[in-house]
Amino acid sequence: MPIPMSAPKIVNVAVGILMRPDGQVLLGQRPAGKPYEGWWEFPGGKFEPGEDAAQAAVRELEEELDIHVLASQPWVVREHVYEHAHVRLHFRRVTAWEGEPRGREGQQLAWRALDAIDVEPLLPASLDPIRWLSLPAVYAISDASARGIDEWLQCLERWLEGKGLESARGSCAAPSRLLLLREPDMGPASFDRLFNGVLERVQGRDVRLMVSSRHPETYAQLAAEKTRGGIHLTGDDLHTSARDSRTAIEYLQVNYPMVAASCHSAEDLRLAGLLKLDLAVCGPVLPTQSHPGRAGLGWEGLARMIEQTPVPVYALGGLNPAHLDDARQAGAQGVAMQRGVW
Repeated sequence: MPIPMSAPKIVNVAVGILMRPDGQVLLGQRPAGKPYEGWWEFPGGKFEPGEDAAQAAVRELEEELDIHVLASQPWVVREHVYEHAHVRLHFRRVTAWEGEPRGREGQQLAWRALDAIDVEPLLPASLDPIRWLSLPAVYAISDASARGIDEWLQCLERWLEGKGLESARGSCAAPSRLLLLREPDMGPASFDRLFNGVLERVQGRDVRLMVSSRHPETYAQLAAEKTRGGIHLTGDDLHTSARDSRTAIEYLQVNYPMVAASCHSAEDLRLAGLLKLDLAVCGPVLPTQSHPGRAGLGWEGLARMIEQTPVPVYALGGLNPAHLDDARQAGAQGVAMQRGVW
């Protein structure tokens, strides 16, 4: 009688992302005697029995870096299988600490800008988070159907000039902007005029343009080619893609520098991770004008939904720039807004 194989033990690891006001992040080199010695990663370490991610981050960063963490926020949870272990990495943004980091275990440390990381080799599990840290705090959503194309394009021009939303763009480490064209009530001719008007205005600027998959895909392909943006999958398209995930992953990665999805559950977020997407939008968090009388998730509900998210999440629904801190405390990358932007 065959003996059933036990599932591999998953090792929970707290990972701390320290970022200076100038946008530089701290990386550490694994010391001699540890697996992958000489490789670079974000600092952190294994949970002790009874610890959660926040507690483990405080202890590990004190032991490794001689700092005391005053505040941190959940971000993403990634699993990676190395030769020596199957790890579940709980990444946390460390927003305040006391002390100047130093390598208490003899490890080398390096502060680097996200677009100038020259230390190598980097542990594979660090690569996606490094890229995602450059995502902005706000994911703006078009509102042209409600305002009219010409009026909304004027709003877009003001936004591109930094008027009205500058403080919500995130740190200097994330100067780019992220814009979603999603106009389900707009006819084909009007959407074509809108898209061309937007593309004319954003080209040459640090703006990534995303197009909802409810529109013809040629628009998303143009956005990818011209702005390094891509496609934003509806919930239905997310599930359709996940049915043949291997084919979908290859297609999306070949055709789009960036892929997003609308997610309405923890299972949707799992699928977003399975498809190796770059970000997800979850909500509604608060009641919205478009769904009067419908209660939102609330911040606690959002936090529960995304507590194990493998991709960065933008909170959506009834939000404005003043909600950014609430979103970050819940574990989100930032806020996705339509009316709150323009």
